[in-house]
Amino acid sequence: MHRRTFLTGTALGAALTALPSTARAATPVTSLAALQTAIDAAAPGAVITLADGTYTVPSGQPVTFKDKHGTEAAPITVVAQSRGGAVLKGKQSFAFQNSDNITLSGFSFRQSETLDVPPDCTRIRLTRNDFQLADIEGVHWVMVRADYSKVDRNHFHGKSTLGIFLGIEGAGTDGMAQHVQVLKNYFSDHSYAGDNGGEPIRLGVSPRALSSAHAVIEQNLFERTNGDPEAISVKSSDNVVRHNTLRDSRGGIVLRHGNGTQVDSNWLLGGQEGVRIYGNDHLIVNNYLSGLTGRALVIGSGTERDHLPGEPADSRRGNDAPDRVVIVYNTLLDNADGISGESQRPEEPRDVVVADNLLVGGAGKLVAMAKTVRFTWQSNILFGAAGDGNIPATGFTRVDPKLVAGSDGISRLSAGSPAIDAATLQQTVVTYDIEGNTRGKAPDIGCDEYTTEAPVYRPLTPADVGPDAA
Repeated sequence: MHRRTFLTGTALGAALTALPSTARAATPVTSLAALQTAIDAAAPGAVITLADGTYTVPSGQPVTFKDKHGTEAAPITVVAQSRGGAVLKGKQSFAFQNSDNITLSGFSFRQSETLDVPPDCTRIRLTRNDFQLADIEGVHWVMVRADYSKVDRNHFHGKSTLGIFLGIEGAGTDGMAQHVQVLKNYFSDHSYAGDNGGEPIRLGVSPRALSSAHAVIEQNLFERTNGDPEAISVKSSDNVVRHNTLRDSRGGIVLRHGNGTQVDSNWLLGGQEGVRIYGNDHLIVNNYLSGLTGRALVIGSGTERDHLPGEPADSRRGNDAPDRVVIVYNTLLDNADGISGESQRPEEPRDVVVADNLLVGGAGKLVAMAKTVRFTWQSNILFGAAGDGNIPATGFTRVDPKLVAGSDGISRLSAGSPAIDAATLQQTVVTYDIEGNTRGKAPDIGCDEYTTEAPVYRPLTPADVGPDAA
C-alpha cells in the first residue's frame, strides 16, 4: 500500500528497532558511583547495565552525562538489568549536558523532580521505562527540549495532581525541539480534577505556537487520562498526530495553538472530548470518534484572526481562529454532539472544507456551527435520529450508511453501503484509510475504506504499547 513519505515518522523501521545488538556488560554495576564511573569512561557503542535494586540518588548528585557522544549507529546505552528492575528514587535520577546519542532503557523512575532533556543535547532516547514519579503538585514528569529525541514504549501512570506526564519544548522562550518522536507509549490514570494543567502530552506552550516542531505523536494509547480536557495538547506548528487510541478518557486531541498539524487516523472511543481545532492549515483526516459524551469535533472561534511573528508572547495565549482547515474522511458515531462551533469569541473560522465525512447519531444535532465564512460542505453522509442541524442542504445526503459492528466494537462499512466510492473531494489528501488500507481512485466516505484486506492498524490495547511492546 502507498504511504505519504514526507512525514518523518514513516521511517520507523530504523527508528523503532530494539536496543543495539552489542552485548550488555558481563557484570552489571551495582552502585550509582560505579554507574557514573562507567558513563564517564563510555565510548560510542558502550552498553552499561545497572543491577536490579532500589537506588536513592543523593540530592544534587544526579547520574550525569556530560560531554558524552555516541553515534546514531552506536549510541551509549544505560539499561536496567531486567526491565523495570532498577528503581530510581530521590530528587533527580539522570542529568544531561552537551551530550548526544544516549539511550536510557528499562528503569522505574520514582523521583520527585522533572527528568529534563535539555536543548544542548540531541538524539536522547527514553525507551521501555516505567514513569510514576512522586505525585507532587505542579511537577511535570518528563520535559524534552533536545532535537531528534525519542520517547518510546514507556508507561506513564498514576498522577492525581497538577502537572503533565510529558512535555516537549525547545530552546529559549519560543523555540521547539525538532523532529521528536513519541510512540508506542502507554499513558494511563491521570486523575487530576482541575480544569487545566494535567495533560498527558503537551507539545509546546503558547509562546512557541509559531515554531515548527515536526514532531510525530504516533501509536500511543491513552486510558483514563482525566487530568485535563486535552490529552494531546498541541501548542506548536507542523506536527503529525496519528494512529493513537484514546479510550475512556476525559481528554481529547486539541490543536490549541499553531498551524499546519495533521491529525490522522486516530481512534477516540467512549470518552468525553474529541478533536478541537484552532489555528490555520490543519488536516483532520481518517479519524474515528465514537461514544463521546462531550463535543466530538469542534471548529473553534478566535480572540484574534492570526498569531503573527514578532507579537508579544502574552498575546499568543488567546485563541487563533481556524482558517483553511480541511476536515475529510472522518467518522463520527453516536456522540453527544457531532460537528460544532463556538460563539464566545469574536473571530469566526474561515475557508474550511468539511467533506466526505460520515456522521451518525441518535439524539441532538449532527452539525451545530456558529458563524462561519466561506465554508465548503461537500458530500457528507448523515444518518440516525439526530437532527441535521445547520449544515447546508447541498453539503450532505441523509442515507443509511449500512455500518456493521465488528467483534472489536468498531463499526465499518458493509457491502452495498452508499458510502462506497462516493467521496468527491478532488484534492488528494491521503491514499489510505484509518486501518492503513489503500483508498482507490474512488474513495469511500468516512474513515474506513471497504475492503477484504487485513487491517494494518487497529485500536490499540495495553499489550500493543509500553515497556513490553514489540
